[in-house]
Amino acid sequence: MTIAHIITLLATGVGVGFAGGLLGVGGAFIMTPVQYIIFTGMGIPTDIAIKLAFGTSLLVILPTAASGAWRHSRKGAVWWKAAIVMGGCGLVCAFGGATLATHLPGAGLKIAFGAIILLSGIRMLTARPPQIEQEPRDNPWLWTAWAIPIGFITGIIGIGGGVLMVPVMVLALRFKMHNAIATSLAVMLFTSIGGVIGYMVNGLGAPHLPAYSIGYVNLPSWFLLAVTSVGMAQVGAIAAHKLPAKQLSYIFIAVMFYMGLKMLGVFDWLGWPI
Repeated sequence: MTIAHIITLLATGVGVGFAGGLLGVGGAFIMTPVQYIIFTGMGIPTDIAIKLAFGTSLLVILPTAASGAWRHSRKGAVWWKAAIVMGGCGLVCAFGGATLATHLPGAGLKIAFGAIILLSGIRMLTARPPQIEQEPRDNPWLWTAWAIPIGFITGIIGIGGGVLMVPVMVLALRFKMHNAIATSLAVMLFTSIGGVIGYMVNGLGAPHLPAYSIGYVNLPSWFLLAVTSVGMAQVGAIAAHKLPAKQLSYIFIAVMFYMGLKMLGVFDWLGWPI
């Protein structure tokens, strides 16, 4: 890993932490493409590189989500009952999804990653807001029904799940935007654990892994991302409570569109260096 790689990962951690606290996401849609580019640049085969990026991102999400959730919880924005129910189901399903992902081709995982993020952004952009203020749905069975597929997808494509959970919480479960962001971070404490265990256990003994890796988790990359992201999650969480919900939604959607198109290779196809 070169000095340029180290600086890039530290800077990415700043963006990941701020986005996590601000938008209620783990930031995998930011750090996964960055890590994938770095790992392939180090000569690691693409199939291994994308799985390393997924597994390492999930481990970064754990302390980052904890930092952001703690700050939001102090503001009374986390609905812990929903977070524990959804998180418990999501943990088990994320482990299953990660286990499956380690046996799938990397190229397909990369495309799936971009497509799911892009479709989530389109859904959130085109959904009609409720005409009247509705109470959030206090139904553990409904929470579980949504947590199972989200947890499974989380494990497969190495994300904390916030990019999927926030739209579901807002559109299907009727959470207010600020509560959805806060509760999503709390749920990610659980889903990231399940996914990390899956990528670690199933990656043991895999060929072409870089030094200091535990399965599909690279510890140097994890440290460089986490050391800057944890503190910035606090800053993002504070900023979230100073911005209106509508503005938060637009920021969330814009970031989703960019990273989805990036991982699908649209910008490369168009020849745009972004």
